[in-house]
Amino acid sequence: MAEEAIFEFLHSEIVNYTLTKENSKENDLSTLEYIGFTTGYRIIERLTREWPRFKDELDTMKFICTDFWSSIYRKQIDNLRTNHQGVYVLQDNAFRFLTRLSSGSQYLEHAPKFVAFTCGLVRGGLANLGITSTVTAEVQTMPSCKFHIQVNRT
Repeated sequence: MAEEAIFEFLHSEIVNYTLTKENSKENDLSTLEYIGFTTGYRIIERLTREWPRFKDELDTMKFICTDFWSSIYRKQIDNLRTNHQGVYVLQDNAFRFLTRLSSGSQYLEHAPKFVAFTCGLVRGGLANLGITSTVTAEVQTMPSCKFHIQVNRT
């Protein structure tokens, strides 16, 4: 329990630090996303050390929704959807970094800064597994969050 609180405090301090730097624009979330990317890239290194290679893209996404997500957020993704053409939607109905915020609609404008790190985590994890992607987040009602993954195919 204490380690979960520490993780949440660390995340909020990272958000606060990156958004209050002297040269930082208020809505520039690229630094947060990059920190998440490098973190996700490294976490996948450790998680998949003993695993065999995944047989396809869908297996990789299932791993992200179960083992990867559980190792970070102590729960699995609530819903995974795909159109089988490189678009995946991961839904977390009680996203950890949004549950502490009030569920009022006036706080929706602050949601992107609390999900940018996780977008980077997922993108970094997928990059290490050989999947180049674009990850965006959508928050319509608090604390639910949908992560849209667009696989970039060459």
